[in-house]
Amino acid sequence: MRRNLQAGAGQSGGLKLDVFTSDELEQVHLGTLEVLQRTGLFVDGDEALQIFASGGADVDHERRLVKIPPYMVEEAARSAPASLLLAGRNPLKDFVMEADRVGFTNFGEGVRIVDPYTGELHEPTKQDVADSAKVVDALDDVDVYERALNAADVPPQVTPLHQAEAWMTNTSKHGFMCPGNGRLAAKIVEMAAAVAGGVAELRRRPIISFVTCPVSPLKLVRECCEIIIAAARAGLPVNVLSMAMAGGSSPVTLAGTLVTHNAEVLGGIVLNQLVRRGSPVVYGSSTTAMDLRLASASVGSPECGLIGAAVAQMARFYLLPSWVAGA
Repeated sequence: MRRNLQAGAGQSGGLKLDVFTSDELEQVHLGTLEVLQRTGLFVDGDEALQIFASGGADVDHERRLVKIPPYMVEEAARSAPASLLLAGRNPLKDFVMEADRVGFTNFGEGVRIVDPYTGELHEPTKQDVADSAKVVDALDDVDVYERALNAADVPPQVTPLHQAEAWMTNTSKHGFMCPGNGRLAAKIVEMAAAVAGGVAELRRRPIISFVTCPVSPLKLVRECCEIIIAAARAGLPVNVLSMAMAGGSSPVTLAGTLVTHNAEVLGGIVLNQLVRRGSPVVYGSSTTAMDLRLASASVGSPECGLIGAAVAQMARFYLLPSWVAGA
């Protein structure tokens, strides 16, 4: 089992960056509660709307608007586990995800790849997905695998199924992927259970986690809701990962962006915990600032680093494991 060093856990050496004081964290939290209660989230999914309503949220079914009272948000954060076992097919590759414990993964969703043999740029294939899993499996400093490429040579309606087969059979490490929607998520759960040795064994030692992204600003679209619900029912971790862009899909100020980011992630966590209390979740972020000249995400910028540090600190505030994009 991989248990990496804990940054900020009373050790000598290392680096810890606290962007906020405890009072400032509380201010961001209170601002988020106000947004969720007064502005609310657009939720595009009939089942998700019903789950929110049955849990005590104020639901406008016609407008698909959900307003979540503060007590529901705080109960959901308390009920989600603070520590997750990310099991590998090989138990020696297990990784424990928890506050202040730092691990690394590859970045995901490459849509072009340079062929290692010809040097040509082309769309990735299913074989490229398999090869990327083999590369990550051989890298000792990469703790878990995130599906790195998008296979363009398989039918788009079932692409996630092909990609799951490609990477699950080619790495002994835990893997993260977006299953596309709830129907495909259920099929991938069946595939993972076959690999793990059954549904009960998969729940005990999850070898796969799902990733899903709210749509900024403040939307849980249908596929996002379906994946969050499917993960909770299967007992699998789900990484609720906001990809807000300050100045584009969220306020231009980093503090304002962090509030909307926090609202999107916590809204997904509330839905997850309403389905199954204690279900494993990850507080995720690929949020950054928009490059105003190019209208693109400025990954690798100072703003991205600051937001990443702030997000990790917010996750610790809620006692949740975090996943932060970087470069």
